[in-house]
Amino acid sequence: MVIYVVKAGDSIYKIAREYGVSVESIVNANGLRNPENLVVGESLVIPAVSRSYTVEPGDSLYSISRQFNVSLAQLRAANPQITNPNMIYPGQTVQIPSGSGDTPWGTLAVNGYSYPTINQDILNAAMPGLSYLSIFSYQVLPDGSLSTMNEQPLINTVRANNIAPKMVITNIAEDGFSSSLAETILTDTAVQDRLLENVAAVMRQKNYTGLNVDFEYIYPRNREDYNRFMEKARGVMDANGWTLSSALAPKVSSDQPGLLYEAHDYAAHGRIADFVILMTYEWGYLKGPPLPVAPLNQVRRVIEYAVTQIPPNKILMGIPNYGYDWTLPFVPGSSATVLTNPGAVELAFRVGAQIKFDPAAQSPYFNYYDSNGREHIVWFEDARSIYAKMELVREFGLKGVSYWTINTPFQQNWTIVNTLWNVQKM
Repeated sequence: MVIYVVKAGDSIYKIAREYGVSVESIVNANGLRNPENLVVGESLVIPAVSRSYTVEPGDSLYSISRQFNVSLAQLRAANPQITNPNMIYPGQTVQIPSGSGDTPWGTLAVNGYSYPTINQDILNAAMPGLSYLSIFSYQVLPDGSLSTMNEQPLINTVRANNIAPKMVITNIAEDGFSSSLAETILTDTAVQDRLLENVAAVMRQKNYTGLNVDFEYIYPRNREDYNRFMEKARGVMDANGWTLSSALAPKVSSDQPGLLYEAHDYAAHGRIADFVILMTYEWGYLKGPPLPVAPLNQVRRVIEYAVTQIPPNKILMGIPNYGYDWTLPFVPGSSATVLTNPGAVELAFRVGAQIKFDPAAQSPYFNYYDSNGREHIVWFEDARSIYAKMELVREFGLKGVSYWTINTPFQQNWTIVNTLWNVQKM
């Protein structure tokens, strides 16, 4: 696999000829709806090929091996004429072996959050790359009952494809995540018992394999109450042979202030749950100032802290499947526009923007002016940012990744996942 960045004058036909692959293979690997409409700076996943590479100033065999996702040993074996791997020079031809990147990095667990209304074609594209589908969501009610959801056809479909369906419960009320609702649930043992009885009944009836608890914006005073609830849920799951997981805010220290963070006890959840999902996104958010949604430098800080509290083989790192378009200058109280990742590239084409890449955030972005003369900035995810996140997973030996959400298309992501890893299946 090669990740190619489109240059001025490129066409899909020129790129296909250069790499010796078919146009169709590039279109399919990236889910291109309009392959004629390439954008300068756009990243494309090129299927593995055998090709020649001309060494450029600053290259080393190691940097070339990373660029083409091939091991150093494979690269040396394909180039026996290079007797000293520390001595290559600009203009020298290096052969990139066929099948580079076909050896998976290992086994990866992949969770996707999804609404029951997901389009079947989008689901079909994602399923080869999924281990779990967390169906969002059953809202808990103050008396321990649950909202209703029509997700049985989705459960049946994913189970038939060896994907484990997970029931998701949330403390969402009319205005979003409710701190007071969480407190009602977490401080009344009778309500908790009723809730977990109702959860178990739904899981049995609908053939779920596990429970994902996504309680957010919990009052700090309810931190230990939440831990005790998780312990109680653990007992119910164990009694029925089900798994337990939780979604945790992206923390960088145990005492990080803020309503989103304080009641999420990394060490306790890491001990109690089978795995946790770190919500490592929303640095740039809908009503906030323009920032990368999941900048790698900030995600790394969360992972560095998380592995001191939670076994790495219990951590799924969150990845956003969306981007935002902000109007500049940012006005507090204003909202960005949500974009799909392919939609961001299509917008760049329509407005004639060039896509840039922030090396610290490992995130793509572009600027443009709308018809009213207002400047915009768009941050989103692409093949380069996904690859960088996968490298972080491998570096820290994490269990896997989790996507919020898989309801919109992002084919090049799935191409990368299925090329780099053996995806765990039920």
